[in-house]
Amino acid sequence: MEQTATKLIAQNKKAYHEYFVLDKYEAGIALYGTEVKSLRQGAVNLKDAYCEIKDGELFALGVHISPYEKGNIYNRAPLRDKKLLMHKREIMRLLGKVKEDGLALIPLSLYFRGAHVKMEVGLCKGKKLYDKRQTDAKRQSERDIDRAMKNRG
Repeated sequence: MEQTATKLIAQNKKAYHEYFVLDKYEAGIALYGTEVKSLRQGAVNLKDAYCEIKDGELFALGVHISPYEKGNIYNRAPLRDKKLLMHKREIMRLLGKVKEDGLALIPLSLYFRGAHVKMEVGLCKGKKLYDKRQTDAKRQSERDIDRAMKNRG
């Protein structure tokens, strides 16, 4: 199979702070032409986005794609629900995990794979406040160790 180049458009860093990411899935995303042009300019926000399964289909809600400047009448609503493209059995497996374990589907990143726009969706479990503090403390101690090693060497 031929390797195609991937170009990162946007990443949801807030998701890694708010949730434990248990598993990651790749999904295609159904977009209109002006939305893709806007993505090429990097005008997208994934901060408050989440995914929902309705009638056996997967949708990304809260993904804000800014209107394309030269798109005039062809522009779509920035916050419209975007349909994600996955196999039916994968969606049903995700639905089972979300219903059973109380997990959430959160968009982690948006990128180009070749000419196609893909979204990385994470199966996530919410963090408590003490989990967030623990993660921040661990990250800070790793930074301090790296800084000490750099100054020493």
